[in-house]
Amino acid sequence: MRAAAAASADDRSPRLSAFWSRILVVVLLLPVVLTLVWAGGWWVFALAGVVGAIALHEYFGMIRELRPLALAGFAGFGLSLLGVQLGGLEWMLGGFLTTFGLAFCLYVVARTRSSATVAVGSTVLGAGWIGLGLGHIVLLRGLHERGQLAAFTVLLAVWAADTAAYFVGRLVGAHRLAPALSPGKTWEGFVAGTATAVFVVFVALYKTGFVDGWRSIVLGFAIAFAAALGDLFESALKRDMHVKDSGSLLAAHGGMLDRIDALLFASIASYYLVRAFGAS
Repeated sequence: MRAAAAASADDRSPRLSAFWSRILVVVLLLPVVLTLVWAGGWWVFALAGVVGAIALHEYFGMIRELRPLALAGFAGFGLSLLGVQLGGLEWMLGGFLTTFGLAFCLYVVARTRSSATVAVGSTVLGAGWIGLGLGHIVLLRGLHERGQLAAFTVLLAVWAADTAAYFVGRLVGAHRLAPALSPGKTWEGFVAGTATAVFVVFVALYKTGFVDGWRSIVLGFAIAFAAALGDLFESALKRDMHVKDSGSLLAAHGGMLDRIDALLFASIASYYLVRAFGAS
């Protein structure tokens, strides 16, 4: 009996430790991120560059057995962000597309003879996934009409949805969302995350004249669905590579890529939906 109680206490202890670790990371990093996003300009570029470089490093470490051409990936990522900062969407895409040529050139001169499809493809995937995802946050912040509000809303909605999904899934989750990809994700958590994202976006944009009313509800649903897909996408890659987390930099959150995976999809969906609603 005592042994069972001790085992139960030991099981709870790691959970409590993980809980407070997640809270501490958010408390320390969220104000820094929001401050830099509020400042805008090159501050957002620097934030995206540092976060993205760490995430890309984790990604290449995770898929090292595929022999990615990391130098080309980092170059494509950097040119994507530099392009969006200097010239907008077209320059960002141009910077990203250089990844194809750089990766193939490096493959030609490389000593290893792994599959070109796998080596080049995995390199381009990393540069596009992380570079374009963070690049669209820069685009959101750069909107002439309420850029600060747009970027803040997306960041807070993604963070709030992720937090709600995590805790509700832990407390009452019983129905697996995608057991083949991520056994920890539940439908209960997904519903809670979606409701939270819609609520946050609606409150943030209520009567602002910027994607407000019914449009804010649509945006909230788009953020929630895109964020969930982004989370599951990384889970699928980690399952392929047989790793639990992309890294350990952020303690219970895992690596940087684990922290921003939802944002990388949500930022793209948000930007084009906001533009479709007429904001510029």
